Amino acid sequence: MSLKADNIFVNLPVEDLKKSVEFFSKIGFEFDVNMTDDNATCMIINKNIYVMLLVKDYFKTFTKKEISDTKNSAEVILALSADSKEKVDEIVNKALEAGGKESYEPVDHGFMYVWSFQDIDGHQWEIMFYDETGATQN
Repeated sequence: MSLKADNIFVNLPVEDLKKSVEFFSKIGFEFDVNMTDDNATCMIINKNIYVMLLVKDYFKTFTKKEISDTKNSAEVILALSADSKEKVDEIVNKALEAGGKESYEPVDHGFMYVWSFQDIDGHQWEIMFYDETGATQN
């Protein structure tokens, strides 16, 4: 069986929706006002990828499981690609300036450059540049 998914919606629980929107806005993300209310908002990654930021009580209505304590555990690492090493640095620096925390220092493999941060709710985001031409030469 093959699944054809035209769009991806990642759902993340957040403590304070307004603060989360402010944080991600400072990094440069935009939101779909048509999919925003007091419980949730839709953060646009690109035309096919979205992150639903859901207030924790609302998030709990979608699962019987406990919500991960992101200060002590990781439930997922959200990896996004960037166009260049400089863009990776720009995005992560904006996240750090907006109140995020560095997960680890940048790692440069030559053909791949990665830097990671935690948002204000402790979710880990990995921003990476991958040079396909460099990877085939190694």
